[in-house]
Amino acid sequence: MSNATNWFEIAVNDLERAARFYEATLAISLKREVFGGTPMAIFLAPDDGVGGALVKDARRSPGAGGGSLVYLNANGKLDASLARVAGAGGAVIAPKMDIGDPGFIAIVRDTEGNVVGLHSTR
Repeated sequence: MSNATNWFEIAVNDLERAARFYEATLAISLKREVFGGTPMAIFLAPDDGVGGALVKDARRSPGAGGGSLVYLNANGKLDASLARVAGAGGAVIAPKMDIGDPGFIAIVRDTEGNVVGLHSTR
């Protein structure tokens, strides 16, 4: 089975501030890298998983009206992740919701104004 998504990018204004938010909220480490002249903080994925990055690119802007919603893996740690959002500089937009068999989701706003989903299986 393949993933519906194979890469995602979240536009940011302040790469380090945004990276600290996601690292604190999800209790993970992001890998800083410059790719093609563009600074990134990469979400490391297992060999068969989906990867993505925070991207500081003058041609793109974060925040309202982005039109897309990315759900990040908070499997088994959704409650703990939500508890860390405010302390990391973000806000919980929609609290934990039961979505049936697929598990639970919540929606947060990051330090850059992006709205991002968090997902955990049952």
